[in-house]
This record gives sequence, C-alpha cells and structure tokens, in this order.
Amino acid sequence: MTAVPLPDGYSYGPWHDGPDPLAPPADLRDALDEIGREVMAGASPRSALEELLRRGTERTSGLDELTRRLWQRRSRIQRRNNLDGTLREVQRLLSEALDAERRELFPDPDDEARFREAQLDALPPGTAAAVNELAEYDWRSEQGRENYQKIRDLLGQELMESRFQGMKQALQNAGPEDVERINEMLGDLNDLLAAHAQGVEDIQERFDDFMAKHGEFFPENPRNVEELIDALAARSAAAQRMLNSMSAEQRAELAELTQQAFGDPRLAQQLANLDAQLRAARPGEDWTSSERFRGKNPLGMGEGAQAMADLAELDALAEQLGQSYPGARLEDIDLEALERQLGKDAGVDARRLSELERELRRQGLFERAADGSLRLSPKALRRLGETALSDIVNALRGKAGDRETESAGAAGEPTGASRPWRFGDMQPWDVPRTIRNAVLRTMFSGAEPRTPAGGQAPLDPPKRRGSVGERSVRLDVEDVEVVETEHRSRAAVALLVDTSWSMVQEGRWLPMKRTALALHQLISTRFRNDALQLITFGRYAMPVALPELIGLEGAWEQGTNAHHGLLLAGQHLRRHPDAQPVVLMVTDGEPTAHLEPDGEAVFDYPPQPQTLHKTLSEVDRLAKLGASVTVFRLGDDPRLTAFVDLIARRSGGRVVAPDLDGLGAAVVGDYLRTRRR
Repeated sequence: MTAVPLPDGYSYGPWHDGPDPLAPPADLRDALDEIGREVMAGASPRSALEELLRRGTERTSGLDELTRRLWQRRSRIQRRNNLDGTLREVQRLLSEALDAERRELFPDPDDEARFREAQLDALPPGTAAAVNELAEYDWRSEQGRENYQKIRDLLGQELMESRFQGMKQALQNAGPEDVERINEMLGDLNDLLAAHAQGVEDIQERFDDFMAKHGEFFPENPRNVEELIDALAARSAAAQRMLNSMSAEQRAELAELTQQAFGDPRLAQQLANLDAQLRAARPGEDWTSSERFRGKNPLGMGEGAQAMADLAELDALAEQLGQSYPGARLEDIDLEALERQLGKDAGVDARRLSELERELRRQGLFERAADGSLRLSPKALRRLGETALSDIVNALRGKAGDRETESAGAAGEPTGASRPWRFGDMQPWDVPRTIRNAVLRTMFSGAEPRTPAGGQAPLDPPKRRGSVGERSVRLDVEDVEVVETEHRSRAAVALLVDTSWSMVQEGRWLPMKRTALALHQLISTRFRNDALQLITFGRYAMPVALPELIGLEGAWEQGTNAHHGLLLAGQHLRRHPDAQPVVLMVTDGEPTAHLEPDGEAVFDYPPQPQTLHKTLSEVDRLAKLGASVTVFRLGDDPRLTAFVDLIARRSGGRVVAPDLDGLGAAVVGDYLRTRRR
C-alpha cells in the first residue's frame, strides 16, 4: 500500500510509527476466557495471566515467541561472524603494500634498492611488529605509501568506533587537524571524569562547558556526567568483552597495532586512560565475560564492539521478557531496544501485551484475597459465566423443548407488557393504558359506549373536561388492559460435583467447573429467586461459593463421599421448604466413603455395604422431600453404572451419560426440564 497524496497537501498511507491508533482495543473477553480456563484447570490467577502473556493472542505474538526470536538473533550473530576483521584487513593492506614496494624496487639496479629489499625481507613475521617496523620507512611505491596510511587510518577509525559508536564514518577522511581535535577531546574528557571522581562541586558547569566544546562527538546528548558515563561505560565494556573473546595472540596483535592509530600513539594512551576511569566509575558493568564467535564473516573492532553490545542488549531484553524477577511488569520492556533488535512489529506486539495486562488490572478483573493472593473478581466471574452459558445455549439450540407457560395469579411477576382484560382475570389494571384507550376511542370513534353483555352498565367515572372538549370520557370494558404476569415457581437447586482425584486425572476437572459456572450464571440472571447451592464431595463434602470452586485445585485424595454430599443437599432443600427441590450430581466414581456420626469419613475400596447403605438412605430422604436425583455419569465403569441406575430408580430421577463437551448442556438442560415439570 502506498500513500495517496491529496490536493491540500495531506496524504493517507499505512501507519508505521508504533501501534495503529485506529486498531481495535485489546479483546479482554477472549483474554479473560483464556485466563478463566487456566484458573479452572487449577492455575492461580497470577500464573494464568502470566501464561496468557507468554502465549499471546490470535493477533499478537506472546512473550515466548518474542524471546524465541531474540535467542534466534543472538545465535545468528555468533554463528555468522568472527572478530578478526581488523587483523585481516591490516594483513591484506600490508601484503599489497609490500608487493607494490617490491615491484617498484626490482627494476632499480642501485645498491639502495637492494638495501630496501633487504629491509623488507627482514621484517618480523608478526603483522603488528611489521607495521611498527615500517613506521619510519620511506616508501617509493605510491600504492605502498597509500596502503600504509590506510592501515593507520583504519586502526584509528576502528579504535574510536569501538569506544564511540558512529565515529568510523565521521573519520573517513580524517586529517591531522581532526586527529588533533580527537586527542584534545579525549584529554578534556579524561579531565572531566577525573574531576567527577574527585567530587568537585562545579561538575555540572564543567560538563556543560565540555559539551559546548565537544558535543558533536556525543549524538546521545547526555544531560549530565552520570548519563555520559553510562553511555561510555556500556560501549567500553562491550569493547573489553570483544577483546576477551579473542585469542591471546589476537589481543596482543591488536594492542601493538593500536599504537599506530592515525600515526599518533597518544590516541591509544588516552583511550587506555579513559577505559580505566570508566571501569572504576562503573564496576557493575560486565567487563570480564566473553562470547564464542564461529562464523566466517569478519568483524572489525567497531563492528565487534557493536556485536557485543547487541548481545548484551539481547540478554537484557530476554530477562525483561522473561518477567521472572520480583515486581516484573511489561512496562519494564525497553521498546526502543526491542525494535532495534527485532523490528517495529515486535515493539507493536509488546505494546499490545502491555496494554492487555494494564486493562485487565485496571478494569477490576482481579482482586486481592484476604491472604494477599490474586483472584478473579466477581466481575470477571460474571464474564466467564456469560461465556460458559452462551456456549451451552448454542449447544442446546435446535433441540426440541417446551416453552414456559404463562399463568395468571396473584403470585405472578410483571413481564412489562399488558393485554386486554378477559373474563376471570385477576391481574391488576394497567391504568395509564386503560385511560389512553378510552380517550382515543372517545376522540376518534365518536361512538357512545356500548353496554356489555349481561346488561351491566358501562363504567362511568366522574365527568372531567379536558382536551376532548365538552364530551366526558367514559370507560368501557373493551378499554381495560391488565398487567401481564408470568407465574414463576421457585426452585432450590443443589449441584453436587465430584472433586476426587480421578476427575483431575481423566480431564474432567475443567468441564465440571464450566458447568457449575454456567448454571450459576443462568440462575443468577434468569431465575434470581432460585436458591443454588454448590457442593463438592471428595473424601469429605462441603458447600462452596463459586469463587472457591473456580479456584479449587485438584489434590490427591482418596474417597468419593456421595453420602456426605447428599446429606448437605438435603439440608439445603429443607432451608427452602416452599421451593421446588432440584438435585443434580456430577460424578465419575461409585461411593467409596461415608460419614460416621462423629464426623469422621471412612474410606474403603471396593465400597463397604455400609457406605452404599448410607448413601441410598440419603437418596430416600431426598425422595421424601419430593426431590428426584439426576446423576450425570462420567465414565463407563460397570459398578458405577449399576449404582447410579439404582439411585435414579429409588429417587424417581434419571441418569445422563454425556460426553465431556456436552456436560454443561446436559446439566443446564436437565435443570430447565425439571423446573418446567
């Protein structure tokens, strides 16, 4: 896509500067669904949020993907490059210079030419030693003289580039005046750092004077000495790590060669002094580590220092993306560094993840529990419930079922609508609509009220005068509208869910929780008068609130105490004697534990006859309360199948054997069916 110019000077084109300002906001609902699934599977809300950020979303790379790209780039830098580029280039230039000089000397028959050839033949074998030996040599060959000067310039440029990023290009055609200015800058810089180390009071004034004089050498535009030291120390440490990564012979060669930088030994001495001061000022920088480069692409000293700086920046970014340190937040990520290393798209992804994390926290989807831990807020649970219920409703669509019937009666609840009065209706009148009907009939029909069947006189309220002139408004039976009501029975619902270890082991933990969440959402929004009690039963049973069930972690526990669960269900039903009793039980195992009178749970497998007897006794007690037990059987164990069939027969209930994906629809559908019945 290319920019489209407009007559008034504006143009439209793709957005390249950071995240698209017109992009849709972070999809919190999808993110919350992901977090909810993790929490219901047993993860803590904090770890679920971290997992979401690590995985990312459909349109945003996660932290793991960004980290993978970082390590891939790091490996590519080491795998493709080596650090002997400066040495190789010096060797090439020196070899060409010597060859050109010998070609120039060979035709000359005099003794001086032979003496010069002897000098060249007697050069030391080492590159650095040969370069130093030729420092005073009077070159006859123009190419030899140029190449030797190129060696000096190259060493100066590389040496400065290794400490000051961007200097190599600036010094491409450096003359004696430029070299003198560099030496002057380094001398002033060392004086400034020495004054800072001594703690002089006017250090900011000295810094301002230094920047006014030498600011062109520092494109970072530091604002004070501390920022200047930070920038210089990071680069100097990278140069030192580059040297650490070379062999001892290579380090010795470079140390000797740098004495010939720009043909001025003062430059190397000034930089050595600068390195010492920076190391003392920033001992926390990494001055000692090294890296292994195994590629074939030769890097010069400046490029090598930059490669080491890139590796350090990649390591820092990987730590930021890892979010493993205390108090870690996505705002900690250096987005500029991330874009330098991986491109603008990586910065966009990191911004989106940061926005997602910030919005999840800002909108109150998490809250602190009494123990200080992070948990899902009621607002988040409602959103999860809406999603779970929506999935179940979609699953139930298309299935045949009876609609709720409307029934007149004093116990009915207004639906918000009205209808014409019929003989026998006991609902209250909708007075505004009744009067409106009478006024409209009187104004537009002009007809006198008719006498209804049965000879009763029309309703005749006191005469009033108003907008209809001198005519009175009289009510007729056909004008009367009554408030439409819907008879809604009240139900007491006990949902018993098996929390034994087999539910976790067989992958039934998450469907069970989503089922409870959907049923809770349905009752709390559509049937608010119903009383729902969630009961978990493992070795023991206990009533739980929805947040407790959602955050419940699977634990190794022997025992399926359906007896205790049914006992608690009966207590809940007795607290609501005016409500229709509904008992729903989700389990994947036959009862293997029961509760003794002293409150102790007794476990045994295979189940003891006493366990089965106590469990069925509670089923009988529930049947006397009018409650039929619907059992949702997960699993095909023959003993379980036989026992739940027995429960259904004794209570007048039924057994449903759904698959895991259909569990929620089966439970909600059975609740609605029982309620209608």
